[in-house]
Amino acid sequence: MMRDRLLELREIYRRELFDSVVPFWLTHSLDHQNGGQFNSLDRVGSVFDSDKSMWLQGRALWMFAKLYNEVEQRQEWLDAARHIYEFIMRCGFDSDGRMFFAVTADGRPLRKRRYIFTETFAVIGLAEYARATADAGALQRAIATYRLVVDHLRNPGRLAPKVFPQTRRAKAHNVSMIMLATTQELRLAASPAPLYTQVVDEALNQILKHFLDQEAQAVFEVLGAEGERLDTDDGRRITPGHAMESAAFVLHEAMARADESLIAPALKMIDYSLAWGWDEECGGLLYFVDAEGKPPTRLEWDMKLWWPHAEALYALLIAYRVSGKEKYSRWFEQMHEWTFAHFPDPEYGGWYGYLRRDGSLSTPLKGGMWKGFFHTPRALWLCWRLLGQMLD
Repeated sequence: MMRDRLLELREIYRRELFDSVVPFWLTHSLDHQNGGQFNSLDRVGSVFDSDKSMWLQGRALWMFAKLYNEVEQRQEWLDAARHIYEFIMRCGFDSDGRMFFAVTADGRPLRKRRYIFTETFAVIGLAEYARATADAGALQRAIATYRLVVDHLRNPGRLAPKVFPQTRRAKAHNVSMIMLATTQELRLAASPAPLYTQVVDEALNQILKHFLDQEAQAVFEVLGAEGERLDTDDGRRITPGHAMESAAFVLHEAMARADESLIAPALKMIDYSLAWGWDEECGGLLYFVDAEGKPPTRLEWDMKLWWPHAEALYALLIAYRVSGKEKYSRWFEQMHEWTFAHFPDPEYGGWYGYLRRDGSLSTPLKGGMWKGFFHTPRALWLCWRLLGQMLD
């Protein structure tokens, strides 16, 4: 990739992040009456559902604090982070230390899920906010919540099972991936602890020795408890964008540890995901793929969603950075061209989230209970930062 192209791309990502995506969310999402952030925004930024997703509060807290810490100490970013932090601390936690998944506009609890992802996103948000403010209470809550998550994962029965374990015991790739990513972020704020190394080692082992199946040349989302394949729809499911996101976290750990042995399997995760997921007919990444070509049961399997494409952009760029292989540069350009031709809204700012297979718009929403201020700005920031490092 030539220097002139690196400069051009860096400006594209700077402009999209700082002139479009961040202003859209900063302008429209903050609830100045009740605190926190509205998530459900239409194309122009109007709120169409006032309920709030608590896991998106944690993600947005992380993103605003990360921009303040890593890009520029803009008061508006810190103010937004503090605004969301106060809402999380006031309305996010149940008496048992777990968190609510969804709350009303004024913070009354609506729903609490058996999954631990709301807690993990709170951990990274609280940790990054602690870095920005030196708030010892925020860091203490981040560490306590992290330890609660680890305790629940390590002790069967703490979380209600999805299926009867007497009938089928299974494990999911997303748990290992989120624990790897969460620990990497917490380590930036907290003092070193043996627990963090243990959790990361466990996550890497699961991702690279179990969910990455080099014989099938695929990254599976669900396996039996001992790593065996399951002949079910869940057991055959491949989620290309998720596997590429996971690969990027593995590459982060490879660089953090200066451990080159982690690079080759992470690159295979990316290669396999492209082979399974790239839509040769219409372009872009398919959402789900059945590893045996059987009919997918999830009706959104062939839709094009914002987050797999955002994550794929960064995964491909960092793969090019660590490997020097031109094929990743070519794939990045291909992914970049399709993504930027379909998801950004140059008129009102922000990104669309849900497209049909051919790239046409399925719904004009910019945010909802599952789409917030996270995947798009994170990927844009990471790519912008990495392009700058490549220029240096």
